[in-house]
Amino acid sequence: MKGVQELLRSLRVWDPTVTELRPFEPDGAPGDPVELFARWFAEAVAAGQTEPHTMTLATADADGLPDARVVMLHGADAAGWSFATHADSRKGGQLAGRPYAALVFYWPVLGRQVRVRGPVAAAPAAEAMADLHARSTGALAAALTGRQSAELDSVEELTRASEAAWERASREPAAPAPTWTLYHLRPHEVEFFQGDAHRRHLRLAYHRTENGTDWHRRLLWP
Repeated sequence: MKGVQELLRSLRVWDPTVTELRPFEPDGAPGDPVELFARWFAEAVAAGQTEPHTMTLATADADGLPDARVVMLHGADAAGWSFATHADSRKGGQLAGRPYAALVFYWPVLGRQVRVRGPVAAAPAAEAMADLHARSTGALAAALTGRQSAELDSVEELTRASEAAWERASREPAAPAPTWTLYHLRPHEVEFFQGDAHRRHLRLAYHRTENGTDWHRRLLWP
């Protein structure tokens, strides 16, 4: 069995047989980062990127120590980039204490990253429930299982709770999940990264201006 270092040396980044590094003209980018994100997201989907709607969510705990995990994007519009979790989960507690977060999307099929950073606010409960009930039975069952991040006594306990949640989700597709919360990250910064075969990667950063509605754009060294 190969060791980690040997495996690392055997790997390639952006293998041309599976990755298309497309040209990017920052001067032609739209003034609003949401518009560019929607365009890039659609292109990632069309290019066959696996699970392009997953993203890394980074938060900080009460001591300021970083934490990160992969979650699912629920929307990106004027309200911000949206995701959901239980308010009493680890990340929910961290967001309550420090309502600021960062997101990272990585789409290797196109050699692209998108980074988003800014304050986070919880959406009204009715909006969270509408979002949850518009999703799959499995998503509702997972939300009804609850107790996210709490200590689990056994796999059997999880199985019993999950089976009961699936049964209820199938029977009550509008069942409430009281702690399930939809969050909107309203970014102060959004960065778009386009990889280049000659390592001349392009980075276009958007920064929200003081009036809170407009954006300033600038290029960054790779």
